[in-house]
Amino acid sequence: MVVAKLHEAGLRAEHAYCAALASVGISFLSWAASVKAEKAGTDRADRWGIFIGEWAPTFFGLGLALSQYENGGGGLSRWKK
Repeated sequence: MVVAKLHEAGLRAEHAYCAALASVGISFLSWAASVKAEKAGTDRADRWGIFIGEWAPTFFGLGLALSQYENGGGGLSRWKK
């Protein structure tokens, strides 16, 4: 149901995959920027990097769900109405 609504709103699997890859890059950039800009040390930089890095698996999973929905396969075909 959620995947169908996202697909109807225009979100495609490619968009989710691109967001996942971008979050990996942004995770590294936020870590590097935090190490250089903040005096809190690497602990805070690690937390920033991990926080943003946790988005990638969510976007990859969403991309897989959308891909299955778009191909009409898997268990997701029941969502089509």
